[in-house]
Amino acid sequence: MGSNGGSLHEAVDLAGYVVFLGCMSIERIVTHPGGAHKDDFLACSLLVHHFGVGIDRREPSEEDVANPNVCVVDVGEEHDEEKRNFDHHQFPRDYEPTCALSLVLRYLGLYEDARLYCDWLETAEWMDTRGPVKTAKWLGVERDAMAKLNSPIDVTMLRRFAKQDKHEPGEPIWELMKMMGSDLVEYLEGMRARMNFISEHAQVWEIEEGFKVLFMPRTEPLPTEPSAGLGRYIESVEEAQGCVGMVYPDRRGEGYGLTRFNDDLRLEFTRVEAENDVHFAHVAGFVAKTSATEESRLRELLAMSWLGGAAKE
Repeated sequence: MGSNGGSLHEAVDLAGYVVFLGCMSIERIVTHPGGAHKDDFLACSLLVHHFGVGIDRREPSEEDVANPNVCVVDVGEEHDEEKRNFDHHQFPRDYEPTCALSLVLRYLGLYEDARLYCDWLETAEWMDTRGPVKTAKWLGVERDAMAKLNSPIDVTMLRRFAKQDKHEPGEPIWELMKMMGSDLVEYLEGMRARMNFISEHAQVWEIEEGFKVLFMPRTEPLPTEPSAGLGRYIESVEEAQGCVGMVYPDRRGEGYGLTRFNDDLRLEFTRVEAENDVHFAHVAGFVAKTSATEESRLRELLAMSWLGGAAKE
């Protein structure tokens, strides 16, 4: 995505992404004054990355709300992508938890991937729209657990963002926001590319002993981290759900790594540590490395590692 414009009056869907066409120039981002929260901060960060303009922290005028060249975020009582207005406060009380960040992610065509690959997003939506008490109940934790998740990074960034009426290019907070928006977009686009790569190459193995694993064959070139994204793939693709382990190329050798998925204790790789082609098995039993490359041998090692219902505590 470009950083200096874009319009929703014309858009096409390409490989799951919205590609914005047009050259309408964005002049400013306007968000509310006073205290800042994660949703407006991150929503503005994405827009800063996308459009590269300054931020005004003030109440929007009627002209701002009507002007599609001004992004109005988390204020204004209107959600209208054509006019780049991203407020959620006018939604009904029982509306699905949706914050300004949700709306900006949807506008950029990144929301579905963000819900899949950003575990923190749904909690941020709940916190902003339901508050800490209901969010804690939804998470199944005590109310005081929410405060224990805060860090000085959160506190300082939001406090410094809230202290200024304007944030301009070249200033530390604005530049850091641009980095955060850029990193988030890069992460989501990278995860989508990785999921597409895994979908193209990975196989779900049905092992005769009655369990499934996800197998990623060796490719050329080999990804820097061959196991990256495999767990996410298992969680998000119906065919792969139910896999208890993963097999992937060893980046330090010609063989493969074997590991549990979600630390499923029914796989115990210390059971194969004495095999001639197994050169490492962690004492905790969750991972092993083998020089074996033949599918039949890899399946055999997996079967030997299977405890089934007799999993160790």
